[in-house]
Amino acid sequence: MAMIEELRQALYRKETIILVAKCSIFYEGRASSKLSEGERIIIIKEDGAVIVHRPFGYEPVNYQPPGSIVTIEEDRGIIKLNILRPRIHEKMVIEIKELKHFYSSRLEDQAEFQMWGDEEDLKQAIILDPAGMLGEELQLVGSEFSLGSAGYADIVFRDKNGNLVVVEVKKKTADVSAVYQLKRYVDKIRKEGGSNVLVRAILVAPRFTQSALVALKREGLEYREVSLQHARKILKQKRSLPSFFTS
Repeated sequence: MAMIEELRQALYRKETIILVAKCSIFYEGRASSKLSEGERIIIIKEDGAVIVHRPFGYEPVNYQPPGSIVTIEEDRGIIKLNILRPRIHEKMVIEIKELKHFYSSRLEDQAEFQMWGDEEDLKQAIILDPAGMLGEELQLVGSEFSLGSAGYADIVFRDKNGNLVVVEVKKKTADVSAVYQLKRYVDKIRKEGGSNVLVRAILVAPRFTQSALVALKREGLEYREVSLQHARKILKQKRSLPSFFTS
């Protein structure tokens, strides 16, 4: 079949291959499995990785990792993809009854992957440079600050007026539950400290839901919109300075 020869040539050239096909899948190795006939997306990458997706969901239904050996054969009108991992004796066979779409190309991707950080990066950037992240000079009291039955506050500062400033940090969009988590911390401090303790509270996140903004205003709590990218920039600057600049 001409299609089989095209597939073989694409494999030989180490191209990325995308197939949309009606197929069945058989696996033998650490276990055994069979997936009966259905329409699926088959991706064969230049490093030997093979991934099979169903028309729904984001996780593959079957896959083999890089380094797999992929061969193609034809048996009575059925295209067979044999994917082998010889060292651990794994084999996946994809039997293609109907090939609907076939695409192959040599892809180039030398880009560096950059991730702007996680919640811990946000916290550390706020601790190292509260003015740069929150817009005011603050003195650190503690992080992961225990508030007994109320839980642990991410960061506690003291501002220039002597007020305690409780900071709760969220990596993603802060919703109304984050607002009341922060309020629980503030209520605990006020209950134990009495009227002599002045407390502010700041919810920090890249984004806020509308309901969170309404709740923050209703409860008299503050918020700051921050960028993970900006946090990484601060961390990079601060950590590259000699210790006598940051002490």
